[in-house]
Amino acid sequence: LDGLDIDFEGHSLSLNTGDTDFRNPTTPVVVNLISAIKTLKAKYGADFVLTMAPETFFVQLGYQFYGSGPWGGQDPRAGSYLPVIHALRDDLTLLHVQDYNSGPIMGLDNQYHSMGGADFHIAMTDMLLTGFPVAGDTTKVFPALRPEQVAIGLPASTQAGNGHTSPAEVNKALNCLTKKTDCGSYQTHGTWPALRGLMTWSINWDRFNQWEFSKNFDAYFG
Repeated sequence: LDGLDIDFEGHSLSLNTGDTDFRNPTTPVVVNLISAIKTLKAKYGADFVLTMAPETFFVQLGYQFYGSGPWGGQDPRAGSYLPVIHALRDDLTLLHVQDYNSGPIMGLDNQYHSMGGADFHIAMTDMLLTGFPVAGDTTKVFPALRPEQVAIGLPASTQAGNGHTSPAEVNKALNCLTKKTDCGSYQTHGTWPALRGLMTWSINWDRFNQWEFSKNFDAYFG
């Protein structure tokens, strides 16, 4: 076995009421997932590839809301990937959050950012590379990931998912994150030339779209 991509969506991951600290999860589905992945990693060794493709709802939304909240009543899926990512961060090869099929998400500038332009990818990726307090609690900060662990997830065409971003806008986002050029209104908290790259859904949709994604980013990355 070469590796595993964790791509739970919908209701696969949610946090039980009272599970409020991403650093010490108590929900069985989360605890057991972490344990299973650690067991596989230990068995297959350092070359075992571990990737994750969560939606923004399960990651960046955790800046505002985590699980059902201290008093219950919130969506228990909010931020539910954070304990998994955190526990496995030393084993994680690549995190490619889906910057699509997403509602507006609040960035570290406390402004809402919406899909479809460079700004969304800049803000969402900056959160992963800077770290953020979970549910606004400064005593529970999700630490930054290494830039080589982070890629941006994108639909390959307008048919592949909501939030398709034109290659020109994605180029701007990459320039901002890796070179601090072409930035818009969002102020990043660093410059990360080692940012790993891009993930797309999917090769088949890219073929359907006359390979626009592949051609553009093959040229961009040289």
